[in-house]
Amino acid sequence: PSQLPDPAIEDQGKEYIRPILNKYAAVCVRCPGYGTRTNTVVLIDSQGQVTFTERNMINADVDQWETSTYEFKLHS
Repeated sequence: PSQLPDPAIEDQGKEYIRPILNKYAAVCVRCPGYGTRTNTVVLIDSQGQVTFTERNMINADVDQWETSTYEFKLHS
């Protein structure tokens, strides 16, 4: 599923730009010479507990990923 940018950007070039936006605005982009190399998720619950998880591609290999997770509590 795509996460399209600001509607003002979408309107620029309309028919020409729409296929490009759909391709490059996806959650995980895979194109020759361009693509997603890192994913980050930050979760914060109602008690201020934070979970920060990041996934990084290793050596530009789409089959190798390293995931790191950090948890901490926000100060009030």
